[in-house]
Amino acid sequence: MLKIKELTKYYGNIKGVENLSLHVKKGEIFGFIGPNGAGKSTTIKCIMNQINKTSGEIYINNIPNEKINIELKKLIGYLPDEINLYDDLTVKEMFEYSNSFYDKDYSKNVAYLVEKLNIDTTKKIEELSLGNLKKVGIVLAMMHEPKLLILDEATSGLDPLIQETFYKLLLEEKKKGTTIFFSSHNLNEVKRICDRVGIIKDGNLIEVNTIDELSKADFSIITITSKDIQKIKKELNQKLISEQKNKIKFIYQKDINNLIKLLSNYHVDKILIENPSIEEVFMHYYRR
Repeated sequence: MLKIKELTKYYGNIKGVENLSLHVKKGEIFGFIGPNGAGKSTTIKCIMNQINKTSGEIYINNIPNEKINIELKKLIGYLPDEINLYDDLTVKEMFEYSNSFYDKDYSKNVAYLVEKLNIDTTKKIEELSLGNLKKVGIVLAMMHEPKLLILDEATSGLDPLIQETFYKLLLEEKKKGTTIFFSSHNLNEVKRICDRVGIIKDGNLIEVNTIDELSKADFSIITITSKDIQKIKKELNQKLISEQKNKIKFIYQKDINNLIKLLSNYHVDKILIENPSIEEVFMHYYRR
């Protein structure tokens, strides 16, 4: 549904994204993850033709994504990271105005989303809190039953109960066959709802994989407790995740048998060998 080939965007001499290539399958929820400033919003704004890319190609449903292609835009629902609407309209008026853009009447779908997200439609846009404004943005993005839903930091500002409702709405959309491109810096929500995830760092896509495969990373998390911990630490020469009086924790990527052989020369009280969590996998890519 979404294909990006060697997307590059520079702001003068400043890199936004560089040679970024990925594809998102029809009907999947694809997590696009990285901290603020990694290039997530730049990528999305290029997809939405809000900014001009320096180079590269973007396809939606195998059709080149060009500004003039209005029919292609009808397939897309978009929630930006910052929402700007008409302040003097009520929420109800905003929904009615948006509904007027489409050939089909989507008022029933709006009513369903309004009920699920607990939105007060009598308030003016200018009166809304950040969380309530975000809920209005979600309805505007989803109301016309898009084939491709592009969400940029969708849950920022939402309270935990509304977040849970929102995740359920996304899973409902997935069952309908909607493709969802989900930008986030929240690892927990990516774990919960995404089929695959792309990790972006400094404008470069550094890994694309399923959540399960990322969790089977080719390294282990080692915790050693020993009265000889300083000697062990010196011989191992590993970058530590944490250190206490007689305990160290670190990422180990070499043959585990080599580690056992080295430790046989010392008194070891405890050794714990764990598979990394998705959070530790993510931090590992960012430490590299």
